[in-house]
Amino acid sequence: MPENTNNQDGNEIVKLRRQKLFDLQAEGKDPFRVTKFDQTHHSIDVRNNFDSLEVVPKHDDEGHTIVPSLDELPDGKVVSLAGRIMFKRVMGKASFANIRDRYGDMQIYVTRDDLGTEDYSAFKKMDVGDIIGIKGFAFKTRTGEITVHVLKMELLSKAIQVLPEKFHGLQDTDTRYRQRYLDLIMNPESREVFEKRSKIIREIRNFLEKRDFMEVETPILVHNAGGAAARPFETHYNSLDEDVKLRISLELYLKRLIIGGFERVYEIGRVFRNEGVDTKHNPEFTLMELYQAYTDYNGMMELTEALFRDLAEKVCGSTKIWYGDKETGHEIDLGKPFRRLTMTEVIKEETGIDFDRVADDAEAKKLADEKGIAYEARHKKGDIVNLFFDEFCEDKMIQPTFIMDHPIEISPLTKKKPDDPSKVERFELYINGWEMCNAYSELNDPIDQRERFAEQDANAAAGDEEADHTDEDFLTAMEYGMPPTGGIGYGIDRLCMLLTNAQAIRDIILFPTLKSLKAENNEAHADGKAGEEKSTEAVSDQSGFFTPNDKIDFSNVKIEPLFEEEVDFDTFSKSDFRAVKVKECSAVPKSKKLLKFVLDDGTGTDRIILSGIHAYYEPEELVGKTLIAITNLPPRKMMGIASCGMLLSAVNNKKDSDEEELHLLMVDNHIPAGAKLY
Repeated sequence: MPENTNNQDGNEIVKLRRQKLFDLQAEGKDPFRVTKFDQTHHSIDVRNNFDSLEVVPKHDDEGHTIVPSLDELPDGKVVSLAGRIMFKRVMGKASFANIRDRYGDMQIYVTRDDLGTEDYSAFKKMDVGDIIGIKGFAFKTRTGEITVHVLKMELLSKAIQVLPEKFHGLQDTDTRYRQRYLDLIMNPESREVFEKRSKIIREIRNFLEKRDFMEVETPILVHNAGGAAARPFETHYNSLDEDVKLRISLELYLKRLIIGGFERVYEIGRVFRNEGVDTKHNPEFTLMELYQAYTDYNGMMELTEALFRDLAEKVCGSTKIWYGDKETGHEIDLGKPFRRLTMTEVIKEETGIDFDRVADDAEAKKLADEKGIAYEARHKKGDIVNLFFDEFCEDKMIQPTFIMDHPIEISPLTKKKPDDPSKVERFELYINGWEMCNAYSELNDPIDQRERFAEQDANAAAGDEEADHTDEDFLTAMEYGMPPTGGIGYGIDRLCMLLTNAQAIRDIILFPTLKSLKAENNEAHADGKAGEEKSTEAVSDQSGFFTPNDKIDFSNVKIEPLFEEEVDFDTFSKSDFRAVKVKECSAVPKSKKLLKFVLDDGTGTDRIILSGIHAYYEPEELVGKTLIAITNLPPRKMMGIASCGMLLSAVNNKKDSDEEELHLLMVDNHIPAGAKLY
């Protein structure tokens, strides 16, 4: 799939490659009939053990190199590697190539004299992207590069599609996420991220094993999706003829196991929340929850601090890590004791408002009005406290900070503080302005729990789609007696973002949630499959630029009349229209309409623009696009965020309807950021 090759050329190359495969099959050399290859070494083995593997060929009396055969090589000197051809340079009777395996690249040296005329000719016909197996010996070239001298070669798999152009790799974010296999082939740094993710999860298990925790598995399809404030996905169980939900947390089943006598349990598993997608959220994500009997949230703080410190040392090699780029990033110190503040203390620190002295719901709402904090009529004082924290404090928590003692209104499964029943024994850990985990002294009073479930049921009846619901079986389990317990939930994906310096959650999920390709692209894919001539690049194009007008149905469109009032040219020319590139796009918290764009406008300083288009676009489909913005409008605050400019869209109504259609103006990505429109 060439990024910098036009579709016609790409199709011709695919045709040629198919023909090469057909020729091989006709000659009885079908690579797809090969079932295995004896791979004794990887590239890293050859590099790390070069001194013991190196072979220095002898020379005859005339100074010619005498290349040993495989049979003549000393024991332990034969290396057998397999990998994908990433580079190939043919030079007459001798050639160089690079093959890539799971650990990196290895240069290989191939000659006609060593392979023989027939096999060397076959090598010359191989393409970048083909997977080969080689046997030979290690040596160093005159420039000092470790290389494998090939004495035997076998084609193991023929690549039909064309890899992206070598020197630019695969940069398009949409293609990287949709076709992760291409991303992993072309970008070694992506493979490193996912290898590190695997190590993070492995080290978590090792840490908990040492603390005598038992790993368990609990149901994914449930009748009552509880344990968190989130909308569930719903599906249907055909064999039972029942509607069920996909779990939104792991909590209630793990607590049942604590009641059953397993004193330390944890689960690492997928959960599913029917919510928005942005740089830090994916509807399907990996959660770890653990529960320990006979401890409280202080015990969970100690465990969490020790776990994060251990992971930094094992995975990153230091308790000091860097997040962000060199210019705007920051060092995060996981070695120092984590700071501990109550939620009201940190709000007072940032705003000067002491909610411990706020008397009631009415006074809290008045303060919210004064600060421009949006809230719902059903919200109580505790909800307002949480909104203040989200607005003024969350993004300030760069260094590790435990935020403790949350309002009871937002913590239905948590024990009240003995000295202040308006608060609960709960904490969240914040690092880099992100919530990293959420922990409780778990509620074990079944009567209190039933009352709190009833409050959540009332919230659901009032329209709160994220409210919990009463779980009768869980209440029955609690009535058999649950020991005092500390519990905690960790977002594994966000933890991996932190420890791998990933800027978006999609960078650390192998196959993230993406909006499906449009129907016209699916049709194009079907046509391409039938004709075997449509390139992958053409199929994945979602711009609409190349869709003929006669293929689009405009019959249901109603266009607003043109303005009759003219504007003079001088006034018009004062508006600064610029091409801008979307670096990040995310949903604005507490808003159902607004998207927040972080834009490259060519100045070197990020520009923030908010736009109320969430009903028409999901954030992830806009990252990497080139848009048009008016950049010299005065900043305007929306939801407490200064919006510096306006993105241009095309808007129309449907005939005989008030329903509005909106199309964000997107232009060719070849247009640079900051280009001025005339």
